[in-house]
Amino acid sequence: MNTYKITIIALLAAMAVAGRYVFQFIPNVQPVTALIIICGLILGPLSAILLAVVTTFLSNMLMGTGIWTIWQIVSWSMIGILSGLLGKTFHRLSLLFIVPFAVFSGYLYGVIISLTSYQITGKFWPYYLAGLPFDTSHAIGNAVFIILLYPIMNHLFSKYAKHRFTIKNTS
Repeated sequence: MNTYKITIIALLAAMAVAGRYVFQFIPNVQPVTALIIICGLILGPLSAILLAVVTTFLSNMLMGTGIWTIWQIVSWSMIGILSGLLGKTFHRLSLLFIVPFAVFSGYLYGVIISLTSYQITGKFWPYYLAGLPFDTSHAIGNAVFIILLYPIMNHLFSKYAKHRFTIKNTS
């Protein structure tokens, strides 16, 4: 991983933390999951995991940390791995595929976060079912953020790919 890629991940983390902080008044609607998906699709699973870890720690410093921090890292990392594998398998994905994946990721995040309750109380289903409206708002928020951010980020990251290619050819 070169300095340029680390810088891009740091900028994405700053966007994710700021976005999570700005949208905290809307329950479960924040751009973190969408940015992790975009990062995984274009930069790969390792970059998405790094983004998930950095974003979770930094945003939870502002918003509060607890046992859920571990599960947030696990869930966002799993979403990053899945999106990274999708990006490596299918190099050109359309929004018609990415948006449903973002909706699915909102619900996947909710299932994994619900495991926190199981870890503490031993009860999974009551907590999960009570959280379904929040998971739905997360899923809808993911779709909206993907629609807004993916075309812009894809354009910017394609410039990164060209820059990376020219560096490899000149060395």
